Amino acid sequence: MKHIGVADTTFARVDMGGFAVDELRKTGTGFKTERYTVPGVKDLPVAAKKLIEERGCDVVIALGMPGSKQIDKTCAHEASTGLIQVQLQTNAHVIEVFVHEDEAKDDKELAWLAERRAREHAVNAYDLVFRPERLEANAGKGLRQGFDDAGSIQ
Repeated sequence: MKHIGVADTTFARVDMGGFAVDELRKTGTGFKTERYTVPGVKDLPVAAKKLIEERGCDVVIALGMPGSKQIDKTCAHEASTGLIQVQLQTNAHVIEVFVHEDEAKDDKELAWLAERRAREHAVNAYDLVFRPERLEANAGKGLRQGFDDAGSIQ
């Protein structure tokens, strides 16, 4: 049986992992979901690696909500670098799903964005494992997770 891992943080201001798990349940069958919650984004690389190596996940969604200060942006960059290293070490996809607090104009929009991005990337994770042809069919279409799609350039 295939496994899809969901790594999330307590630092996030909404339950991004819960949205991803809920969306995975709606998206398809034939897999098990493994969730691993850690304190912050810098803890996500080890969570992703453990989900792959210890819990047998085929793909991991790493969800976090860095703050708006410069130190938060630095931490997010370091976490992102770590997630890339995990992918290279394990030969498994880790989809980084970060929502920065300064991406939205207010808390309501931030919550909406976090939920939408988590749900859309959950579908991407499912597609990587079960429907890669769907991703290929959407290549070059300027699809975005969260805000509106950018669209193709003709």
